[in-house]
Amino acid sequence: MGKYQRLALLAFVLTAFSMALFKASGWHVSYGFRMPPVSAVKAAQKTVIVKQMVVRKKGRRMTVRVTETVEPQGHLDSYFASSRFGVQTHAASLVELNDGRARAFWFSGTREGASDVTINSAVFDPANDAWSDEQVVTGRSDTQRGLHRYISKVGNPVATRAPDGSLWMFYVTVSMGGWAGSSISMLTSNDEGESWSAPRRLITSPFMNISTLVKSPPFFYSDGTMGLPVYHEFISKYAEILRLDKTGKVIDKQRLASGGQGTLQPVMLIRNEKEATVLTRYAGKDESPRAMSMVTADGGSRWSKPTESAMKNSNAALAAMVLPDGKWLAVFNDQEQGRENLSLQISRDGGATWEELRRLEEMSRLRGAALDEAACTGLVEGLARSSDAKLEQDAQRLAGYVESAKHWVRSDGGCHFEFSYPYMIQAHNGDIHVAYTWNRTFIKHVVFDSLWLQQRLKGDR
Repeated sequence: MGKYQRLALLAFVLTAFSMALFKASGWHVSYGFRMPPVSAVKAAQKTVIVKQMVVRKKGRRMTVRVTETVEPQGHLDSYFASSRFGVQTHAASLVELNDGRARAFWFSGTREGASDVTINSAVFDPANDAWSDEQVVTGRSDTQRGLHRYISKVGNPVATRAPDGSLWMFYVTVSMGGWAGSSISMLTSNDEGESWSAPRRLITSPFMNISTLVKSPPFFYSDGTMGLPVYHEFISKYAEILRLDKTGKVIDKQRLASGGQGTLQPVMLIRNEKEATVLTRYAGKDESPRAMSMVTADGGSRWSKPTESAMKNSNAALAAMVLPDGKWLAVFNDQEQGRENLSLQISRDGGATWEELRRLEEMSRLRGAALDEAACTGLVEGLARSSDAKLEQDAQRLAGYVESAKHWVRSDGGCHFEFSYPYMIQAHNGDIHVAYTWNRTFIKHVVFDSLWLQQRLKGDR
């Protein structure tokens, strides 16, 4: 065993020992899940159209009323949530506001990990069918001042509604090294994200407090504590769950998989108070990679070993949720290599099988194709037009989106597309919102109502 291997092993042993002490000194916690609130989905109403027609009967003119019943139609719409040009943009999350609007968060800067990266936010108003301008929430300098410690980069914001009704936003902060040296910081807002508190660093380990990252939506246990799905990347890669009390303090930490499993960015799917499944990105080596799955039948006290799920996974994040009727809805890259497509799929049997409802993005057929700049630019413009209908009426803005995206798509001289890191929530009115990275330059937002979903499930396509 070499010198560096011995040092790595020593660090791992010290970490394991420290975590054992940390857990042993933690609070006593109970297990069992709180079921998410059921969305108030309203039944779609048929539209009755009344027409008046003038007819002749036995030489006399008569006015006749004719009624026509129109079946309701579901809708799916898409927009660009971000609006800043000339930057790289990544890792969106969503939270519903109290008035029914949706707020999104993401990070953007000259490149991922750069010192100028900031956490940005914008609000979608369904009444106006539009996104607000994006605003900076925090960045490296603000976080450094608030934490009184050196911060080299920030990323991966995740927002949620706290037990007291405020908004909490978790995000990754790094003081040294790469993402494996990260920790999680937290901001709070009492005005729906218009302003934020100073940052607070979560203490997830007494040993250096590094290598904890966040990506996926939090959930709640039956005792009111919050579960925050996180993952570890230092030396070994594995999924974990942090347990937070009502103030946001870490009171417990649970590893979901043994070291070396390559399970990252866990997504929690709660079936009932006792049963749940965690799906994770797979970062290992496999000829036919699949997302990994772990299950519990005792409210999260114990978890099974990771097993392969039915989902293809190209070492990429996924989003998933349990619908009120028990079906599972997911958005993921339906491919074993690359991130050129993004698929919306449904499972009726608890994840055993999946069927596609809609291909949100599809450019994998162009992998390896030799396209010149003009042909590639034409593809980018077509994708931008189809992503946000409002760009059809704003040629100057459309050109800004195309030029920004082209810089990334053509970065290696080819024509490479990426659609990744989906995040999904269901609003109280039943609408489902999906946000994801669009070619590393913008955040795209797709929203559809429950009627559209039901029509797709029935095959009305």
